[in-house]
Amino acid sequence: QVQLVESGGGSVQAGDSLRLSCATSGGTFSSYSMGWFRQASGKEREFVAAVSWSGGSTYYADSVKGRFTISRDNAKNTVYLQMNRMKPEDTAVYYCTARGVTAQAMAVHGARYGMGYWGKGTLVTVSS
Repeated sequence: QVQLVESGGGSVQAGDSLRLSCATSGGTFSSYSMGWFRQASGKEREFVAAVSWSGGSTYYADSVKGRFTISRDNAKNTVYLQMNRMKPEDTAVYYCTARGVTAQAMAVHGARYGMGYWGKGTLVTVSS
């Protein structure tokens, strides 16, 4: 059983930056592709970014490409999401996931396929 705990959420102004962290335990971190999803109020959960088990491949939703960067530190069992030039539409609860599919599959199919684990989420609010 893999446990994931997100941190780093908060309230920022448009144009500001924020870095989310997701610490994992209870599993072999380096064997999972890792991803970030988000869910805005009244909307479905959507894919944000994914990183391969090695960290060598990354994938992004079009809405965040060029602004967000996902990375992982396998020695620390932690995945990060650096968010720059934030917009009010980035406001959501951000969830970390560890999944038994490729990062590319996560980017294409979201969380519909493969076994996975989720954190409880961290709230990010961006005001204009």
